[in-house]
Amino acid sequence: MLRIIAKENQITPLPFPVYFWTVAILVLAGLLDSVYMSMSHYRVHVDIGYRSFCAISKSINCDTVSQSTYSIFLGVPVPVWGVIGYAFFLLLVSLARGKHAEQNRPWSLLLLLSLAFSCYSIILAVILTSYIYSYCIMCLLVYAINLSLLYYVWLIRKRFGKGGLIDGVKQDFRFLWSNKKRSVSLFSPFLLVMVLIVSLFPRYWEVKPPRLSANMSQGITEDGHPWIGAENPRLVIREYTDYLCFQCRKMHFYLRQLILQYPEKIRLVHYHYPMDHEFNPVVVPDPFHGGAGKLSLLAIYAASKGKFWEINDILFSTARESKTIDLRKLAKDVGLDFWPLARSINDPRMNKKLQVDIWKGMKLRVIGTPTYLIEGKLYPGQIPPEILRQALE
Repeated sequence: MLRIIAKENQITPLPFPVYFWTVAILVLAGLLDSVYMSMSHYRVHVDIGYRSFCAISKSINCDTVSQSTYSIFLGVPVPVWGVIGYAFFLLLVSLARGKHAEQNRPWSLLLLLSLAFSCYSIILAVILTSYIYSYCIMCLLVYAINLSLLYYVWLIRKRFGKGGLIDGVKQDFRFLWSNKKRSVSLFSPFLLVMVLIVSLFPRYWEVKPPRLSANMSQGITEDGHPWIGAENPRLVIREYTDYLCFQCRKMHFYLRQLILQYPEKIRLVHYHYPMDHEFNPVVVPDPFHGGAGKLSLLAIYAASKGKFWEINDILFSTARESKTIDLRKLAKDVGLDFWPLARSINDPRMNKKLQVDIWKGMKLRVIGTPTYLIEGKLYPGQIPPEILRQALE
């Protein structure tokens, strides 16, 4: 009689060091990625000429993600939290190098931590898709690293661990307690550094305008545009900007600081060019910078009352971060009457002046903000340093 014997396939796991070093390399990759994104986040906010390598298009742009208010969590940039998380993960991994599988702790805790990383990645991905409408290549790389960590840590527990997850977590805590000297020496400095980072981290993303001194020259050009700076300038810069544009705010405050330092050399002339689909025909039909046109109308009214630069600074400082503008508070801060300011949004005269600015920009072929007109030549995004250097020498 023919006997057929079927043996269950058995998977022989690779040696433990293969899995261990795979996890360690993934954690190091996530740490380096987070360090890079932290540096990039800083430069996006403080370096006027910085543009990251992954600022490729409107939909794939790491800089757009860094400029978003969602890039800050509990007063600390999200990539810095990534550095903290991966450093903590790396410390735990360093305790999991025992010779025998049953001594390879604390993999249950690492499984929970990697699960938390993956869930956080999913939340951030939803924010990118639903609120920022732009993707960051380096962020996507981190998401892939986190999911890979979750898989490999799960695989280590499955092939080398014993018991359920809850029992494993209890054993991990007992393992850490039994090695308390090493655990304390590793985690005490880490916790101290983390507390210092969270409590003392500099808020460099909160760009503040330079002081608007009473003796700083300002006025209105012959064609009705507000200017500030030198009465007899060496260099006249005409800026086309949008109050919801991040680079506009950064460049505007940088130029204002230059004018404060060199009040007799540079004059800045302001033109409104909101990239608002309701006001600007250059903008594609898709909604973009909604509300920027109304902010310009408020500023145009303030200019008619001699309060342009006051309201200009406030709008650049707060408009991007605020979902709504408190007109009563704005009027009080600027020194204007509330009702006339509120009515200016629907005032045909204000709208006509705004359309003149937009028409002038379109005639010059301005297609984005900020754009600068200097001696008849357009400079989109920023001003070449040599032009400023020549004027200031």
